[in-house]
Amino acid sequence: MRRDVEKELVKWKEKEDRTPLIIRGARQVGKSFTVENFGKSYFQNLLVVNFEEKPEAISCFASLDVPTILKQLGYLYATVIKPGTTLLFLDEIQLCPQAIKSLRYFKEKLPHLHIIAAGSLLEFVLEDEETPISFPVGRVRFLNMKPLSFREFLEAIGQGQWNNALENVTIENPLSDAFHALLLQFVRDFFLVGGMPAAINAYLQSQSYIEALYKQKALLDIYRLDLAKYGKKKEIAHLQKLFEVCPELVAKHFRYSKIDPESTNPSREYKYALRKLHQANLISPVHATGANGIPLKAEENEKKFKLLFLDIGLLQCALEVDPALFTATSFHQVNAGALAEQFVGQELLAYADCYLDSHLFFWETEKGGDAEVDFITNYHGKIVPIEVKASKGVRLTSLRLFLGKKHVPIGLHISTQPLAFKNQVLSVPFYLIKEIPNYLLSIHA
Repeated sequence: MRRDVEKELVKWKEKEDRTPLIIRGARQVGKSFTVENFGKSYFQNLLVVNFEEKPEAISCFASLDVPTILKQLGYLYATVIKPGTTLLFLDEIQLCPQAIKSLRYFKEKLPHLHIIAAGSLLEFVLEDEETPISFPVGRVRFLNMKPLSFREFLEAIGQGQWNNALENVTIENPLSDAFHALLLQFVRDFFLVGGMPAAINAYLQSQSYIEALYKQKALLDIYRLDLAKYGKKKEIAHLQKLFEVCPELVAKHFRYSKIDPESTNPSREYKYALRKLHQANLISPVHATGANGIPLKAEENEKKFKLLFLDIGLLQCALEVDPALFTATSFHQVNAGALAEQFVGQELLAYADCYLDSHLFFWETEKGGDAEVDFITNYHGKIVPIEVKASKGVRLTSLRLFLGKKHVPIGLHISTQPLAFKNQVLSVPFYLIKEIPNYLLSIHA
C-alpha cells in the first residue's frame, strides 16, 4: 500500500544535515508498515527495534553512549549497524524514555546514521509529570501521518491510473459526465471504507463493505482499550464517554453540555479528555476565525469550534450506518452534511505539509447572524473560503456573503458538481480536492 509520505522519507534520506525523524500519527494509520517498507526499499540493512515486542532492547539504552548502544543492539539482533547503509527504526519508542533522550546524542555524535522513531502514545509520555523526559529539542524532526487520502485510496484499490488523469484535469477540460459519475462512485466507496489501511485491506481481500466494517469495529475497540493509557483512573470514564459521543458531534458546534447533559460542570470534566483525544490524533478541532488576514490562527476563537473524527470510515462505523442503505441511495443523502464536511476536512489535513502542525478553521457571522462557511484556509498566501454541500441545487448564501464582506476574490464550493468556475466561485468535485492549489494558480494567472 504505497503512501505519498514515502517521497518525503526519500528526501530526508538524501539530506546532508538531516536529524533523526519521529513519525507522529494515530495508531493503525500505517506508520510502522510505511517505515519498514521504506527501509527495505532504500537501504541495504533495516533494523527494527520494537520496544513492545522485544522489551529486552530497552536495556541497550541504559547508557547514552552511542557506540555502546549500537554495540549492544548489534549483539541483541545479531547484525552490524553501519551509518549510510542501515536504517535504524525505533518503534513504540515511548516505552523507552532513554531511547528518546539518545536521539540527541545520535544527532551530535553519529549524524550519518539514519534513524526513524515512531510511537502513537509519545505525546503522553513527554507530558507525564511524574516521570519527565528531557526531550532533544532541535535535534529531531517530526513528520505527521494521517489515514490514506482519497488519492492514495485509489492507488490502493488498483485504480491508480486515475491519479495521473486527475492531475491533468483543468477547468477548461473537466472530466466527461461518465467519468465524473465513475469517480463519484469511488468517492462513495471511500466514504464507507475510509483511509485506515486495515479496513482497506479487508475490503480488497473480500470486495465487501461488511468485511471492512468488521475491521473498522475492531479498530474502534482498540482505541477504546487504549483510553486507559491516556489518563489517570478518575479521568478514564470521561475519556470513554467523550469518545463514544464524538461521532455524533462531528461538524456541529461543540458544546460540552452535549457530552453529558446530567453533568453539573461538563466543561471542567471534559476539557482534559478533549485534549487527550486530540493528542492521540483521534479527533481534530476546527476553530472559528475572524478571517481578516493571514495567519488565520491570529484570530482563532479557542472557545468556538467543531470536531472532525480520525477517519470517515470509522465515523460511518461508529454511527452504525447500514452499508446496504448507503449503497442503495446517493451517498450524499445519508448523514449528508456531517459526512461531507468530514470528508473534506480529512482531505485538507491529508494534503497539508506533513512537517507542520495542521490547523483547520471555519467562519461565522457575529451575534445576530446565522451565516457560516465550513472551512477557511489559505492557498498561496491568500484567504480562501470553502463551502461544502452534499446535495445538489443549493444556494451558496454564506459563501457569497463572506466574499463580499471580506473582499475575497474567489470562493470554493466542494460537492458532487463537476469542475467549473463562475461568478467568483470555483466548484470542485470531491475527488479533485488535491488539485485545488493548481486551479487557483491558473485562475490568478
